[in-house]
Amino acid sequence: MSNTSENIALTFSDFILQYDIPGMVCLLEGKRKVLEEDQPLLQTFGKLLAASSKHIVFRSGNAKGADELFTNGVKSIDPNRLEIILPYSNHRKPKAGDTYSLSLDELNIANEPEIIYHTNAASVKNKKLIDRYVSGIRDKLSIKAAYLLRDTVKVLGDGNEFKSAGFAFFYTDAEYPLSGGTGHTVRVCQRNNVNWINQGVWMSWIK
Repeated sequence: MSNTSENIALTFSDFILQYDIPGMVCLLEGKRKVLEEDQPLLQTFGKLLAASSKHIVFRSGNAKGADELFTNGVKSIDPNRLEIILPYSNHRKPKAGDTYSLSLDELNIANEPEIIYHTNAASVKNKKLIDRYVSGIRDKLSIKAAYLLRDTVKVLGDGNEFKSAGFAFFYTDAEYPLSGGTGHTVRVCQRNNVNWINQGVWMSWIK
């Protein structure tokens, strides 16, 4: 499994040298509640990543907070290198001109055993909800599973057009970095050996 971000010694120039290659997908995501003083840093970092790279495609989940701030930075430089993965087709309907890539509604999730397996493995307590969603039930209970499955797709891709991620940047809870949907995505990265860092590392690259 990948180490936690605090244990990865990586400079920004090292990251660009190693990961700015054709076919690379990097995740940009985090929790919805972003400290006010951190908000401009997330947007600045998204802008820096896009401006400093040529090949990397940046993938996010269209959520408020960290996702939106990161991707606003990317869009200000190159919106064509941004992928948005939605839990359902009308989730926070993208604004005119925004990138729209894939909705979970477009996948026959029952035919995606790898996605189901890794979602359950990373979120054992939600297995019943995930099974409920996979069986075709769509209600207030099962919709939580759509977000978890979407987060897994962000890491693993769909096995076709959307490739698996090779790296991930997170804005995590300082006290509980593995909590919530962001923590779920971190665990999926760990289980699939996708290196990741959080603000403990990447903020040092822009200060």
